[in-house]
Amino acid sequence: MKKMTKPQAKNRIEKLKSQLQDIDYAYYVLDKPIVSDAARDSLKKELEKLEKQFPEFVTPDSTTQRIGGKALDKFEKVRHKAPKYSFGDVFSFEEVLEFDRKVKRFLDLPMDGDIEYTCELKIDGLNITLIYKKGVLDKAVTRGDGFIGENVTHTVRTIKSVPLKLKKEIDIEVGGEVYMPQASFKRLNASGKKSGGQIFANPRNAAAGTVRQLDPKVAAERDLDCFIYSIYSGPQKTTQEETLRYLKNLGFKINEHFAPVKSVGEIKKFFDRVAKIRSELDYEIDGIVMKVNSIGLQKKLGRTAKHVRWACAYKFTAEQATTVVEDIQVQVGRVGTLTPVAHLKPVRVAGSTVSRATLHNMDEIERLDVRIGDTVILQKAGDVIPDIVRVLPKMRTGKERKFKMPEKCPVCGSAVVKRMIMKGDERVNKVNTVVNKVNKLGVDKALKQRETVAYFCSNLNCLAQQKESLYHFVSRPAFNIEGLGPKIIDQLLNEGLIKDASDIFTLTQGDLKPLERFAEKSADNLVKAIEASKKVELGRFLYALGIRHAGEETAITLANHFAGLEKLKKATGEELARAKDIGSTVAKSIYEWFQNEKNLKFIKYLLKNGVKIKNPEKVSQKLAGKTFVLTGGLQGLTRDEAKQRIRRLGGDVSSSVSRETDFVVAGSEPGSKYDKAKKLGVKVIDEKEFLQMLRP
Repeated sequence: MKKMTKPQAKNRIEKLKSQLQDIDYAYYVLDKPIVSDAARDSLKKELEKLEKQFPEFVTPDSTTQRIGGKALDKFEKVRHKAPKYSFGDVFSFEEVLEFDRKVKRFLDLPMDGDIEYTCELKIDGLNITLIYKKGVLDKAVTRGDGFIGENVTHTVRTIKSVPLKLKKEIDIEVGGEVYMPQASFKRLNASGKKSGGQIFANPRNAAAGTVRQLDPKVAAERDLDCFIYSIYSGPQKTTQEETLRYLKNLGFKINEHFAPVKSVGEIKKFFDRVAKIRSELDYEIDGIVMKVNSIGLQKKLGRTAKHVRWACAYKFTAEQATTVVEDIQVQVGRVGTLTPVAHLKPVRVAGSTVSRATLHNMDEIERLDVRIGDTVILQKAGDVIPDIVRVLPKMRTGKERKFKMPEKCPVCGSAVVKRMIMKGDERVNKVNTVVNKVNKLGVDKALKQRETVAYFCSNLNCLAQQKESLYHFVSRPAFNIEGLGPKIIDQLLNEGLIKDASDIFTLTQGDLKPLERFAEKSADNLVKAIEASKKVELGRFLYALGIRHAGEETAITLANHFAGLEKLKKATGEELARAKDIGSTVAKSIYEWFQNEKNLKFIKYLLKNGVKIKNPEKVSQKLAGKTFVLTGGLQGLTRDEAKQRIRRLGGDVSSSVSRETDFVVAGSEPGSKYDKAKKLGVKVIDEKEFLQMLRP
């Protein structure tokens, strides 16, 4: 046979690759084989032979390159271009209805109207991001902590339903779920049991463990699969339904069990249908996901600090099991709160072994009447968080013991004190969420029902509080010092190198190198990370201080409202309470924190040791004293961006229209606020006029 020329070989290789991609797409994505396995193997062998003869024509999108290269020594860390936010969870249709109401309230839509959602299955797998450049797979990254993931391209390439080359030469970043089919999971565990190898608790753990293999050959031996459902960057569609169909046309495998629904009532019907077919699926699901169908509305809804506002997961009823409470011990948090934790006889629930469950507070212990030695029903809320839901009194032998909160801190031995707080640290100014109770019970009784007794260690220098405060200080929403985790902090405390967070910024290579697990390079890396963290936004700085009730969003609100640390330090309780969403309880906590001389010295040491605070930008005060209400959709900027720009110019934003409102900004399809503004004679402006006002 005449030997091929290079141009002929290149042409033949391209045609073989294209044909094999079509065959694999039909088999692994559409589940509709178009040729026999023997025919596919024959084509692949021919391709392998030609690529061996002409290695210069081997490309990453070739079927032969799904498994290639040496095993890695470690995973490369990859920072996501945009943070990956999770969905909030709901467990009943009543919560679904409340989610729908929140969406309508945020969008200023009538409560009796309908919003179109797209319902999808919630695959119980490993979240993955796939990045394509000119249609060729460039990188696969795990979700990680939402900000930084791991590069697992070498293992994800072995998943045959993940296209190495798309049907269009585009740049796109997509998201989905890697999972292990039930049949593959059973084969893997059977093989592990026979060989004395690893046994996985559930398919999700098996999928996660496989993706994070350093050797792609190990991953290739396990049968993983992948559904794609999101576009993070690249060509955008107008609805989630269109997005799914577009992804399918590009060559991705999507889950066909999705449906657009015209109203929230249809979500329950979809959920019930899925519950019936759940056991027939060859992959695990733990509920459904409902997403606002319009991508435009999704962008307007945005996100909170933790979750997106335009979607939530409607979870199946949690799996339950019974076990015995062997002991109840307390943990000490960063603000000294003592939290009772049940130590359980280990039991498997929802595919994993559970040995501990939080009891939250004494109110919960008394409500459940749980005692040491009790047999209890345990469930994993959303198949994740272990929770004791019920005690079985008939199982008692008489030897059970009631739990009493210790009089002394179990860590430092200091006295334990009791305080009345709002349940869940809820803010007093949000009592309107129990308006029905207020109407029935009266304000005093309703507020009392939201109060609980909490127990605290009285020693502000308690080692447990000190550690938890330090863990919080260096965490991602705060100073985000990469490489400085709990184990290193414990080591620094034990060696006497730090006493509080301000000492972190004085550490040198010489301090760190003598420590166990530290070498010159790791010491240098940590010192560089500490140095890089010294420049910090005011909101993150305030959050890092760990002020009680001042969570991430509250810290950002304070930063934007006061625009500087000195102004905040001098603020009275009344001035603090005037900031948006800062009620009297939160204001009191913040005011008292800044009145404490020890806290002020701590801030002084932070600044002395090189911390530089970046204040929010305020261009001018041209809108000072003006209150705005936003209604309808804005085209040029999101609602959050509009609020930020108003506040930067000194203005205030309100959620309701009154005679005190100065301007109502009416976008497309304005709601009832527009009508109320007209009725009250409040000035209504359109988006064009609004944008002119925002100019410095």
